[in-house]
Amino acid sequence: MTSCVVFAGGGSGGHLSPGLAIAERLQSLNPEIRCRFYCSDREIDRTMLEGAGADFLPIPAAPLGLRPAGLVRFLRGLNRGTRVAGESLSADQASLVLALGGFVSAPVVRAARKKGVPSMLLNLDAVPGRANQWVARQCDDVLTALPLQQGMSLANLSGRTDFPIRRIALAPGDALSCRERLGMATNRPTLLVTGASQGASSLNRFMRAFIQSHPEDLEGWQVLHLSGEREKSFLEQTYASAGIQATVIDFLEHIGLAWGAADLAISRAGANSVAEVAANHVPAIFVPYPWHKDLHQRFNAESLVNEGAACLVQDAIDPTANLASLGALLQRLLHDDSAVHDMHQKLSRRVQNDGASEIAALIHARIFGGDRPVS
Repeated sequence: MTSCVVFAGGGSGGHLSPGLAIAERLQSLNPEIRCRFYCSDREIDRTMLEGAGADFLPIPAAPLGLRPAGLVRFLRGLNRGTRVAGESLSADQASLVLALGGFVSAPVVRAARKKGVPSMLLNLDAVPGRANQWVARQCDDVLTALPLQQGMSLANLSGRTDFPIRRIALAPGDALSCRERLGMATNRPTLLVTGASQGASSLNRFMRAFIQSHPEDLEGWQVLHLSGEREKSFLEQTYASAGIQATVIDFLEHIGLAWGAADLAISRAGANSVAEVAANHVPAIFVPYPWHKDLHQRFNAESLVNEGAACLVQDAIDPTANLASLGALLQRLLHDDSAVHDMHQKLSRRVQNDGASEIAALIHARIFGGDRPVS
């Protein structure tokens, strides 16, 4: 009988990409294993999972809000989502649930516990969120893909693994071939600006301000800007008006092409982005998501920054304030080849293991027993 592994998570590419990485390795290991994603009803989930050809089911759920209305929405979503997930786990004859974190994982893990389906949590951040802390207490086993920040803990934590990265997040060739496939000039150094799967409005506004204030610093460069859908056309007009060669894309499924094309990147510091920067050896300025009260994304990039393999700047949100900090650093690096080369060399010397294959082997062993298979 075919075994079914359910991946529970969604709401952002940062939750889905690691699951897709594990699923592709798991099915390479054993093609008879069925992988199914229980995700959110957000558009990014549908876009990513359809693009990957994945089997998925949206689960009604809502993030935990601290205000009364938000709390009511969360509880309603938790109860309804648990019911839908429970019915689906039975229909799918699920062998194991792997929670990827976020609000969708809570009702699925709750349903798995009620149905007696084994469950695991893969924690993807150095600072686990409230949902992960709750889910960890409900799971049989917990792994973390990043060392937990000092003072943080998770129930049922059994070990650490390397971060799972999709094959399409790895550069498929050298810089020239990646630029050519993206329709870019092959002979120009390339600055990549990315706000991850959904874009980043404050980074978009910063780049508009930088272009208007310092267009001369991008002379000889080209920009690959992953913008999100809303601001794509306006950014294209801004680059064109300044005479800057730029390719603006709202969403890029084959993100490895972007990393492969880049000489330097400005990026959010989500765990997935940090792992992809390290795996592709791209010198980067990390700008953590600024609307988290604890700015916890900064801890995901901490080890790279401490090694001198990346830079970190706080997002001031206001474009003028960002020009004084992020803008000044970007100006320096656009003209300092030796500093960029030094970051690249430090990234190249880091040991990079295949966390996705490691986790897939562990799941296979949990389902079928015995030693972990060698893929």
